Order: sequence, then C-alpha cells, then structure tokens
Amino acid sequence: MGISIAVETPLQDDVLRLVTALNAHLNPLSPPEFQFQMTVEEMAESATSLFVARDETGRAVGMGALKFHSPHLAEVKRMFTVPEARGRGVGSAIVQRIIAEARAKGIAQLKLETGTKQVMPEAWALYQRNGFSPSSAFLDYPSSAHSAFFAIELG
Repeated sequence: MGISIAVETPLQDDVLRLVTALNAHLNPLSPPEFQFQMTVEEMAESATSLFVARDETGRAVGMGALKFHSPHLAEVKRMFTVPEARGRGVGSAIVQRIIAEARAKGIAQLKLETGTKQVMPEAWALYQRNGFSPSSAFLDYPSSAHSAFFAIELG
C-alpha cells in the first residue's frame, strides 16, 4: 500500500470520520474519567499538527497528532489507523513523521498516554518499535490502572 502523509486540518469530512471511528474504538476500553480525547476543534488549534495518512486513492486511512506543550515537550495524540489498513506500516509511518517534526522543532522529549497493554497491545508494540519506552505520568494526567505512558528522548 502506497501512502502519503501530510499535515491537514481535522475539520474535513474524511478526517472527521477517522476521529469518530477512533472514539468508537476507544470509548468502551476505559471509564470516561480516564479518557483524554482531543476534540477536532482542539486538534485544529495552532499548538497541534495533525498528520493524515492517505492511500493511493486519496482515502484517509490513518492519523496522528503532535501537540506542543513547551519549547522542549510535545505529545503524541489521536493515533489511529483504519482496521483494513492495519499491519501495513501506516502507524509506524505516522509516528516516524511525528518524531521527525518534533526533532525539527527542537523538542527534547516526546511523550504519550495510551491504554494498558492488556487493552492496547498493538499500540504498545507500535510505540516500542519506534523507540518509545515506558514512562511515568506527565502534565496533568493521573496515574491510574487505565493508562500507560511512554516517552522518547530526542535531543
């Protein structure tokens, strides 16, 4: 599968469908108070870059966001690949673009929050394959039995 990845607005129909599918996938996995989902409006803010993966037909098949918190810290958010495109490197390509963008912006540390290994084993494998290591809670995320944290040092 040939894919292209570009920074795009989340405020377009096919990306909104990705967000809806991601939310439908995540919502049953943990209680609402332990879900830290960005809205599309938050994803469209200037502190966030949304990377959209498109297949050779132009269909949106994946996404991931890079949210800047400070000159030295950024966060991976809203990672998702449609089920029929999984296992084809879409997620890794998006994560690698996010890492490259964070490095280009001088970010020293890139972090993320995800579900536990029991409910999100594919996410754990994706992040670890791309250089992330388990980490502690950060920013205002609470430590809980529903969350896992990862980080990668970039510089």
